[in-house]
Amino acid sequence: MKYKELEQKGFLDMDIDPSLDLFEEITKLKKEKNAVVLAHYYQEPDIQDIADYIGDSLGLAQQAAKTEAEIIVFAGVHFMAETAKILNPGKKVLLPDLKAGCSLSDSCPPALFKAFKDRHPNHLVISYINCSAGIKALSDIICTSSNAQLIVESLPKGQEIIFAPDKNLGGYINRKSDRNMLLWNGACMVHEIFSLEKITKLKQRHPEAKLIAHPECEEAVLRIADFIGSTTQLLKFAEKDDALVYIVATETGILHSIQQRAPGKTFIAAPPDNACACNNCPHMKLNTLEKLYLCMKYELPEITMDEKLRQAAGIPIERMLDLSRQLGLAG
Repeated sequence: MKYKELEQKGFLDMDIDPSLDLFEEITKLKKEKNAVVLAHYYQEPDIQDIADYIGDSLGLAQQAAKTEAEIIVFAGVHFMAETAKILNPGKKVLLPDLKAGCSLSDSCPPALFKAFKDRHPNHLVISYINCSAGIKALSDIICTSSNAQLIVESLPKGQEIIFAPDKNLGGYINRKSDRNMLLWNGACMVHEIFSLEKITKLKQRHPEAKLIAHPECEEAVLRIADFIGSTTQLLKFAEKDDALVYIVATETGILHSIQQRAPGKTFIAAPPDNACACNNCPHMKLNTLEKLYLCMKYELPEITMDEKLRQAAGIPIERMLDLSRQLGLAG
């Protein structure tokens, strides 16, 4: 039965026996099906706890590239599962909810980006991994927030570069590397919503707190941050740093892992610029433990891809992985 048929029959809303121990059942399914669960730090705590590997975009791509499992269950968003499929054409790649997209990826449609690229034929294209397979296929090198600066700095100073799709990450790398990359005007809805005014007031109430921020945040927030880094870099900093209180400007899913790594410290989610919980990514949070179980049980929904697109998108990803190995970067 195809995913659409299951969806019409209520597959996504299927009642699950409440007495079922989903942790136990998912563990059984992993063994029976030779499956691995890869989860992003922004997933809900239960999914992080059952995952075989938790990581940021670089670490997840590295794990997807080397796994020996026959089935990869990607607890993240669509572009992440696509990346796993690009790297593993002979394996089944599953995503608990196909609607788990990405506002940043959506901000860069391939047709519009191709027209933009064609207007700048001498520019090399570096694309942040948070983009569709179509954008990856139009790129020369893929990067993550962990390795973006080092990848850019590995290129000659005179090389003209288009950086897509995140203007905030690209602007941050420009400032750090003294470059003038041409930036696509895209952004992540979660990282753009943080309120500088509310964060400033929060820092006044907690003068001992350090502000740690993801480079997808706007420049005004980054200017007052005590530390800027990828999800993994934020975790490592908070674990080793000597402060006891931190204001965390990234998606709230990180708080589960960061609290586990530094149990004696206090972590406060940076406030958004409105009354909603917009520092929760609505796409990441579409995945649930129940959907993960159903996904593994029925082996749906599966990520499929045109082979020519997969091959074209794989070239810049492999370049990134090779560069990461040369630069000694681990996820």
